[in-house]
Amino acid sequence: MTFEAKRWILDDLMAHPGSPEAEAFLERIETQTQELESWRERLGSDLTEASFAEVLRHYEQLHADLSALYAYAYLWFSEDTAQQEALVFRAKVQQMVADITNRTLFFSLWWKALDAEVADRLLAVSGDCRYHLESLRLFTPHTLSEPEERVINIKDVNGVEALTTLYDMITTRFTYQLTIEGESKELTRGQLMAYAYSSDPDLRKAAYQELYRHYEANADVLAQVYASRVRDWHEENVRLRHFASPISVRNLANDIPDPVTETLLRVIRRNAPLFQRYFRFKAAALGLRQLRRYDIYAPLNDADKTYSFDEAVRMVDSAYRAFSPRLADLAMQALHEQHLDSEIRPRKLDGAFCYGVLPGLTPWVLVNYAGTINDVSTLAHELGHSVHALMAAEHSPLTFHSALPMAETASVFGEMLLTDKMLHEEVNVAVRRTLLNTFLSGAYATVMRQAYFVLFENQAHEMLKAGATPDALHAAYLENLREQFGDAATSAVEVSEEFRLEWLSIPHIYHTPFYCYAYSFGQLLVLALYRKYKAIGRDAFEPQYLRILAYGGSANPQHILSEAGFDMASEDFWQGGFDVMAEMLDELERLA
Repeated sequence: MTFEAKRWILDDLMAHPGSPEAEAFLERIETQTQELESWRERLGSDLTEASFAEVLRHYEQLHADLSALYAYAYLWFSEDTAQQEALVFRAKVQQMVADITNRTLFFSLWWKALDAEVADRLLAVSGDCRYHLESLRLFTPHTLSEPEERVINIKDVNGVEALTTLYDMITTRFTYQLTIEGESKELTRGQLMAYAYSSDPDLRKAAYQELYRHYEANADVLAQVYASRVRDWHEENVRLRHFASPISVRNLANDIPDPVTETLLRVIRRNAPLFQRYFRFKAAALGLRQLRRYDIYAPLNDADKTYSFDEAVRMVDSAYRAFSPRLADLAMQALHEQHLDSEIRPRKLDGAFCYGVLPGLTPWVLVNYAGTINDVSTLAHELGHSVHALMAAEHSPLTFHSALPMAETASVFGEMLLTDKMLHEEVNVAVRRTLLNTFLSGAYATVMRQAYFVLFENQAHEMLKAGATPDALHAAYLENLREQFGDAATSAVEVSEEFRLEWLSIPHIYHTPFYCYAYSFGQLLVLALYRKYKAIGRDAFEPQYLRILAYGGSANPQHILSEAGFDMASEDFWQGGFDVMAEMLDELERLA
């Protein structure tokens, strides 16, 4: 069997919109909504355990069906962001979900307002939904009245959600021109940024300059979209809901205390010199006095090795299978069931993601596969997300999704398995250097770069509250980059002016503010797990690791990690991940 890059099929999720089956599904959702609404007058502090179990069952099933509906709308849109039918359906679904959320809002408001003693009595019969219900009560101090919550839900559909959809539509319509071997080619963003890994320094520079040419031409609009997103976030969450800070909203959603996030970011910031040392090594290896920002993902040799999609799949499968045949089989389900969209097409959403919809249903995975080693790693990463969701298949639709910081556990571990296997099997020194270089450049992108996005977000939210202009944000972002790479006298990397626009090109800060520290959290956590794996061996480690994945979102991160022997509040825990990276850099320098 030869694996080929294909478009995914969404039939396993729901019937195509407009079909009789799809209309019946929408009618079922309406019936379920009415059934849940019928409980409004029966809810009270004297509700029996049996009645609570029944209403919870209605709530859980409605959540599951809405999840499937919303996922279909997003995945169909992701295939082609300019397809009118998909755009219309997505808007219809967003409006419908907002309406149903408002009609059933009474349940979560009732639950949050219950006395602790009554809540504890009912939690005893909540089964696997328990942690979801406990998490809802964390938001009690930040919950508004039912009319206010309804207004916010309605506002979001045609307000901030419409703005972020507009951002996607604008940025995915960009088409890029690049001259390669004398021939001008039209490229998607994914194809264009593959040249950031080229051995040709002029081509790397040209790729970045072409990317930011488009963002500069649209900078005023994209900056305005972001400013509106930030003001909406502040007005709702800080002013109305009384969160301590903008990032506290994300921290509570992740069930991560503010001090833990502060510790994580502080340790990452303190370790910036490690990556500066890496970039100085890379400059010397490339025969340069100093790296340019265009060069940070450059290969260490002239060989632009590429991998067919079939080769990539087999490499990933082999890496997973050597560690755990069970995980390998789960990873391959996305391909066997055609839930993987890997081909490159115009207007397809850029980047990569995995969308786990319901327990036991193989997630849908999107990548833009161009053949680089980075693309192979991305495939291992996204299939790791799929594995994580499938490992949590025994949980409720309300609890199988892990918290964002834990969501990177299986994905980054999958990348580590791939890198480690390739290093173990490779005897060619030049290829080993390439693998170590790829790992460290990826670690920079996952740990340092993502953390500095969050540091910029913290700053940008404060600046916009004070009335900052787009030019002021551009300047602040440029300073953010220069802190990463070292001060003017000792800078490891020269940062040119166009990179002041980079923040405009980061979808996460538009869609999911402060999301990006989850990548840093996940990478450093996995390095700690991987160190433990190497210390105790596969036979002893695999059951512990599978148990972590099987939790899904049924317990808070502190509980899951403490069971594995880790303390996420400790600076030493986070520093341990950097110690692993330092060892890999030592090895890379020895191979020079």
